[in-house]
Amino acid sequence: MKFPFVTDRLAAQDIRMIFRVVAEFVDGLETLATIPPAVSVFGSTHTGRDDPAYAMAEQIGRLLAQHGYAVITGGGPGAMEAANKGAYEVGGVSVGLNIELPQQQEPNRYLTNLVNFQHFFVRKVMFVKHSIAFVILPGGYGTLDEMFESITLIQTRKIKPFPVILVGNDYWRGLHEWLRDPVMNEGKITPNDLATLKIAHNPEEVIQLIKDSSTFGL
Repeated sequence: MKFPFVTDRLAAQDIRMIFRVVAEFVDGLETLATIPPAVSVFGSTHTGRDDPAYAMAEQIGRLLAQHGYAVITGGGPGAMEAANKGAYEVGGVSVGLNIELPQQQEPNRYLTNLVNFQHFFVRKVMFVKHSIAFVILPGGYGTLDEMFESITLIQTRKIKPFPVILVGNDYWRGLHEWLRDPVMNEGKITPNDLATLKIAHNPEEVIQLIKDSSTFGL
């Protein structure tokens, strides 16, 4: 018996990849189907427990859980662990979408729900599908990738707008100023595109931005 999408030209390894991708989608959708409205928190795996960003992420996770939101992270160490820890310790829903990497990123221990992925693009779909906001803490390429992916999807109207919140003005100021000038001032993006990015200075502002966005139907 042949499936309609399987042709003689598809190699066996391609067919196996198709089924692995489908299985990852099914696992992710089943695991996340029953969680409350969720906020995804991103940040560096290299954020140490003595870093102020760790305490910030932990407090954000705590407040999100206390306001009834599930907290979703990449499930790893650093800022992700901190956000999960904050939610977990107050009895909230703390989700990890862990990516399997050659350096063996281990899931942190503050998770109530865990899904493992081999493919980044499947994992990204889960973040976007199940989030009403993205909270972006200081981070590197992976964090920037998630940020730009989300605002590109919003800009191109592939998803409904939701707040993308940058936490830590000192860290993000240079990027935000560059996006304003030259990027916006030279017409590469519009003022509305830039307005997609919000800046919060503390965890309370994060919560308020999320609540304000839901009030106005963003």
